[in-house]
Amino acid sequence: MNDLTIIQASQGLCAYVLANVSAASDRGIVIGHDHRHNSEKWAMITAAVFMAQNMKVHLLAGQVHTPMVPFSLKRLRAACGVMITASHNQKDDNGYKVYWENGVQIIEPHDKGIARTIEANLEPGSYDISAISTSSLCTDVTQKMREDYLQYVKALSCQDSESQKAEIRVVNTSMHGVSHAILTKVFESLGFPAYIPVKEQEAPNPDFPTVNFPNPEEKGALDLAMKLGDEVGVSYVLAQDPDADRFAAAEKQRDGKWTPFTGDQLGTLFAAAVLEQYKSSGKPLSKLAMVASTVSSKMIAAMAASEGFRFVDCLTGFKYIGNTALTLVSDGYEVPFGYEEAIGFMFGDEVRDKDGVAATIVFMDLINSLHAQGKTASSYLQELYQRYGYFQTSNSYFICTEAPTINKIFARLRNFGGRNTTGNPDYPKEIAGLSIIQIRDLTVGYDSSNPPTYKPTLPLSSGHMIQFKAESPAKDEEIFLTLRTSGTEPKIKYYLEGRGHDASKVSGLLARVVAELGDSWLQADSNGLGRP
Repeated sequence: MNDLTIIQASQGLCAYVLANVSAASDRGIVIGHDHRHNSEKWAMITAAVFMAQNMKVHLLAGQVHTPMVPFSLKRLRAACGVMITASHNQKDDNGYKVYWENGVQIIEPHDKGIARTIEANLEPGSYDISAISTSSLCTDVTQKMREDYLQYVKALSCQDSESQKAEIRVVNTSMHGVSHAILTKVFESLGFPAYIPVKEQEAPNPDFPTVNFPNPEEKGALDLAMKLGDEVGVSYVLAQDPDADRFAAAEKQRDGKWTPFTGDQLGTLFAAAVLEQYKSSGKPLSKLAMVASTVSSKMIAAMAASEGFRFVDCLTGFKYIGNTALTLVSDGYEVPFGYEEAIGFMFGDEVRDKDGVAATIVFMDLINSLHAQGKTASSYLQELYQRYGYFQTSNSYFICTEAPTINKIFARLRNFGGRNTTGNPDYPKEIAGLSIIQIRDLTVGYDSSNPPTYKPTLPLSSGHMIQFKAESPAKDEEIFLTLRTSGTEPKIKYYLEGRGHDASKVSGLLARVVAELGDSWLQADSNGLGRP
């Protein structure tokens, strides 16, 4: 990214919005930025481009966390939104995130339409960012939106007097990002004890000096937080990624070791908390729906089948999760929760995107309530396993820098038995002693569970993506396996989950599946695939 690409992207986006959104000029655009190198300058250039076309700009001045853009867009009924951020990418990266008028990241047909309009508006104009602050077209909405956002997050908390008395203290790290300023205000407004910040990571710093990669999921990213947790004697450490749209947590076990929760484990805890709150409202469970990406855990699906609410999966990414939620709302459902396994969580109806600050508050709410009952997040998770079945994930990837090799691997999977002579796919029939009972290929458009058309209900993927479901002969164990290519990295990713009644058996099963996946299905050695 550079000034030119920002100008070209903004010129194309502005032209497309003016042509496709009613009253776009008056409704305007919401623009925010984080602390990355050049983020503020590129936000100002974006504002200048839109103002040059007589379009109002609602400016979130200073550094804000990403969810503030879709939140403000909805509150202000703006025509679109732009957030300048690279989320948890490495320090040299930056990005241009676009939200449509519905408050959700853009999907088809708008993404392709915007791309075409950018191509048609590549000649850069001349823009003066010094005139932004004095222009009648630009309004600084930061203070009002922060106040409104604070009320929204407070409404997510369902603290009662007993759980308030728990007063659990936690360590929190902002990962050199922007969450500290807003999170301290939220904690104070809710009456939570002030969290103990990791001082070395508290202030926004675009160079991320204490971590190799500013992603709370990465190995070592929570080391400083856990070290501080040991020093001050707390049981939980929490984290947001640099633009604070993701959330991570770890719990100290009885043996003194820290155990980070996976994104799927947090998703399960959050879903259970949302379900209990919904039950207490007295509303019919038949009108409750939850959403997760198709590579996330199937445990919420099991929960939904047991409890009587609706669960829907969708393609990976909150642009799909948010839009799926809106479709369910239009069908008469309430959708108070959605998530993806990459520690992204959506709460309520004000932000149809992942929100690390909201997730932090809901998690605090949960552990305070559990503490009042003599429980922990880990012990509660074990209760949920007993109730709905034991689920364990094993997600990772193989490294491949050659596109032809990747294409060859997936072509072989679609003709694994060598009988694909008429154009009909011939996928593997078993793995690790389990029979494959369902296959969904979102590249070629095939779903074995949907006869007679065999067309998948999910939209097709732009890259390779095949999903397998397999079960044991006794049908007491299942695995769910997704293989997909990455759009940004030279990887073949796999998302693997096992379900059973015995944790050790499920763990052993997953190890056998991973071994056969690499050795037989992907032929990792002969294809020169790297392993992390």
